[in-house]
Amino acid sequence: MTLLWLAALAGFLLCTFEQANSSAYDKIVTHSRIRARNEGPNVCALQQVIGTKKKYFSTCRHWYQGTICGKKATVLYECCPGYMRLEGVKGCPAVAPIDNMYATLGIVGATSTQKYSDQSGLREEIEGPGSYTIFAPDNDAWEMLDPEIRDALLSNVNVELLNALHYHMIDKRMMTKDLKNGLVLKSMYNDLPVLINHYSSGIVTVNCARLIQANQISTNGVVHVIDRVITAVGNTIEDFIDSEDDLSSLRAAAIASGLLESLGKEGHYTVFAPTNDAFEKLPRGVLERIMSDKVALEALLKFHILESVQCSEAITGGAVYETLEGNTIEIGCDGDSVTVNGVKMVKRKDIVTTNGVIHLIDEVLVPDSAKQVTELVSSKQSTFSDLISEVGLLESLQADGEFTLLAPMNSAFTEEVMSMDQRILKEMLMNHVLKVKITLNELYHGQRLETLGGQELRVFIYRTSVCIENSCMVRGSKEGRNGAIHVFRQLITPAEKSTFDMLRDDGRFSVFVTLLETAGLTDILSEQGEWTVFAPTDDAFKDLSEQEMRALKSDKNALKTILLYHMNIGVLIGDGIERDVTNLLNSVQGSRILVKSANDTLLVNGVKAKESDLMATNGVVHVVTSLLYPEDIPVGDEKLLRLLQKLIKTIQFKFVRGSTFKEIPLKFKTITTIKKVESVLPGIQRTLIERGLEKKLTIKSSPEPKVVSGQVIHRVVQEPQLKFTQITSQSGGEQIEDEEALNKLIAKGQQFSKVTTTVIESEPKVTGGTEKMPKVVKVPTQRTRIPSRRQRATLVRKKIARKQ
Repeated sequence: MTLLWLAALAGFLLCTFEQANSSAYDKIVTHSRIRARNEGPNVCALQQVIGTKKKYFSTCRHWYQGTICGKKATVLYECCPGYMRLEGVKGCPAVAPIDNMYATLGIVGATSTQKYSDQSGLREEIEGPGSYTIFAPDNDAWEMLDPEIRDALLSNVNVELLNALHYHMIDKRMMTKDLKNGLVLKSMYNDLPVLINHYSSGIVTVNCARLIQANQISTNGVVHVIDRVITAVGNTIEDFIDSEDDLSSLRAAAIASGLLESLGKEGHYTVFAPTNDAFEKLPRGVLERIMSDKVALEALLKFHILESVQCSEAITGGAVYETLEGNTIEIGCDGDSVTVNGVKMVKRKDIVTTNGVIHLIDEVLVPDSAKQVTELVSSKQSTFSDLISEVGLLESLQADGEFTLLAPMNSAFTEEVMSMDQRILKEMLMNHVLKVKITLNELYHGQRLETLGGQELRVFIYRTSVCIENSCMVRGSKEGRNGAIHVFRQLITPAEKSTFDMLRDDGRFSVFVTLLETAGLTDILSEQGEWTVFAPTDDAFKDLSEQEMRALKSDKNALKTILLYHMNIGVLIGDGIERDVTNLLNSVQGSRILVKSANDTLLVNGVKAKESDLMATNGVVHVVTSLLYPEDIPVGDEKLLRLLQKLIKTIQFKFVRGSTFKEIPLKFKTITTIKKVESVLPGIQRTLIERGLEKKLTIKSSPEPKVVSGQVIHRVVQEPQLKFTQITSQSGGEQIEDEEALNKLIAKGQQFSKVTTTVIESEPKVTGGTEKMPKVVKVPTQRTRIPSRRQRATLVRKKIARKQ
């Protein structure tokens, strides 16, 4: 049992780790030895595709799958290269005899090549002294050769056949460890190049012919057996495309994009070349659009090119490769057929050139980068696409400009949605289209996005999710020529009300709202901010009598402690948190809230949320069916304890007689918007805030104020702060200090410059970027400056002194 375990471990290690001084081919042969260790010494295990003669020293993956190119493979046990069987003895204990190259051809079974060496006069050369490598076609390879070519070779054996055989030879010994990937060797026929590719799977190709038996040593070199007769290579990829009649459409596209010339340079490429019929299959409008757009055309062509040589004989399973365009395609096989992205489309394969290989395909591969944004929609978002067309938005998205589609899955469009009034449906769909192109990696937490319908959507980034308002993305984001598309689980619902207004207007939370009002917490849920509120419905309080309700309200500190435990600073979208993982939130009260998403249900301290992700302009509300309480906070009043035990059944309360609830100071950071307005037309509003006391002075006139240009800077500040407005006449440049002077200038119809400045006692922390406000009217403006820190301090002192 121990020996069996050690043998299995050795096999695993050999399948996992590479040996430093051997090639991929040598490693695969070593693995095959281990798999066949029970068959005797020097036996290798191979896989043969059922119904064919193809045999492989296969990789671990194919060995355990039992298939190659999707076809069932059976296991064979044969002598490893260089060994032979002895009658009556297990395994392959004998070493193959070492003779000259001509005799070795017979030992490895390449008798047709041996025969043609006789006929062409090559025999004398390969029986004599020297150091050669011959890539000898097996007997089946000569049979598969085009009869016309074979007849031409045999009709002139002393020249044509001899030249062909010399092209299969190298004037030095080259073992598989010497046959490096991308190596170009000089053949013995006019030094014409022979292209070597050595793949990580252990497959070695010579001009895309596969080595099926390698490293058979002879006295004057080494013999490698290959599965086809190779022909001399002299043309580049550019030369072939330029001369092939069936590629005239590809040639025209490559010339128009400026790409054709680059395919004539040195390199190692694979080109999947669409035939003329392939281009004919494209919709006429799509082809014309791409041909007239050089950027899209170049992207399309580069999507057909790999910067590596992928011969068909080296493809034994699906693998993903990056194209020159930057995106990936999957190259695989189905029996003898090569597939691209799972589709059999290769019409002719392995056209070898000096700088790569060409496979002719009968379909054009159109990358996302060459598509219009509306062409990026998949069948899983077809309902969204159909509705976009139905309500008349399709033409807008095909016009000049860039867009981003926030495309819900088909399942998001319920019967209720589909039965909406056409006008309402159009408004809803417009809020799923952004006016700009925003890719996935350009989204960030707190970002604001403007939709085609004029709504503002917020972005929330979590550890494993990206959400916009209430809906989170699924895999499938794509970037096209004029836009991007992101896929969402649900319809996106822009927020319309503040958290408090939403709770107040929803009849399910009347008790919770009353408690918020009693505790004095309504303002913070009405103002700008980011809140997550776990709101219990009225059913959570149905067992309380009026007397018990009064008791709950009587201790303000206790009530505030309980209510603030239902709040978290920050927006937590239930659909955005990682599944089956507990998320720890710090409540405003200070204790932790445990939130978990399991089986499409949000659990809050173990309590199921009845409904989640109700979006507000300043946060989100999750509907819970029970009041929440922090387990780490003791209760010191027996009456309150009984009341809480009546409301909450899911926790064990701590009772510490005489303990009281302390007042929780609310020191929240608030977001202040500072606007620098360079010019306004007559009619302005002045606002003065001193030490939290707000006074508004409004002067009505016509026309209404109109912003000409400026910027908005978002900062997080803490009160106390001083905010003031400075107004300057554009004609004289004098500052206007009082209302009377301002009225006089307004009566004259003059224009003014206005700067509203927020002065704070400590330097604010900048938490957002700078957004540029659109220019509405081009009016010459006087340059205005926001006071420096020292000037702001001086202004504060003056204002305070003036007030005193």
